[in-house]
Amino acid sequence: MRKILMINALCLVSLTTLLGQTVENRIAPPVNYIRETGDEHSFTSYLRQLPLLPKGSKVLLYNGQEKRNQAAAYAVIDMEIGNRDLQQCADAIMRLRAEYLWAQKRYGEIKFNFTNGFPAEYKKWAEGNRIKVNGNNVQWYTAGGKDYSYKTFRNYLNMVFTYAGTASLSKELLTIPYTSLQPGDVFIKGGSPGHAVIVVDVAIHPKTKKKVFLLAQSYMPAQQIHILVNPANHSLSPWYELTETDSGYLYTPEWTFEKKELKRFK
Repeated sequence: MRKILMINALCLVSLTTLLGQTVENRIAPPVNYIRETGDEHSFTSYLRQLPLLPKGSKVLLYNGQEKRNQAAAYAVIDMEIGNRDLQQCADAIMRLRAEYLWAQKRYGEIKFNFTNGFPAEYKKWAEGNRIKVNGNNVQWYTAGGKDYSYKTFRNYLNMVFTYAGTASLSKELLTIPYTSLQPGDVFIKGGSPGHAVIVVDVAIHPKTKKKVFLLAQSYMPAQQIHILVNPANHSLSPWYELTETDSGYLYTPEWTFEKKELKRFK
């Protein structure tokens, strides 16, 4: 009986430790800034509720090794990334968007283009079709019955990660003014090399109306998604300040973006 009580107590401590480990609950906005309330079913809400690994966790690569530049990460998102070098920068953003839509059962909206322009639609995949790639020739073929399980969904994403990237995703997204930034928007430079990071949260100062935001990324090789530090403003980090001009640059730990490279899912 005593052993059972001890085990139960340990479980309780573990659960208590894990409670509140989300982007929203762990990463408080700067003093006098607040998060604006929104629809609990929105992409903003999904991103804010992303679970985080305990403080001090290292960013791991797909093979279990530690990311070389640990200083880039403020916190690590608790989400499996598979054991293949697939979920890199743009892939992580497609993963988050697809996970949100899948959880909402908005299956028809889950679609990403391959680099050659081929539209990979999740609903076709879930209805039993698969994709055959032969060089630049890509086509659907019938492979089985209907299956909307999470396992099948993840297999679909691995196919997307293999043949899509920053070059294709940048063409799918809508370019928007930097000053209109909101959660779910993406800074992206398409190409090879290219990179992409996603805005996971925004907070506003009620009086001045100034805004700050959080960024997350994966990188190469495939690695756990992590919240980025702000290398240009250590006192504000991990938050970034939204300036009042659309021109200039955004400095992140491992990439410099032009502000005009901000885009949004349609």
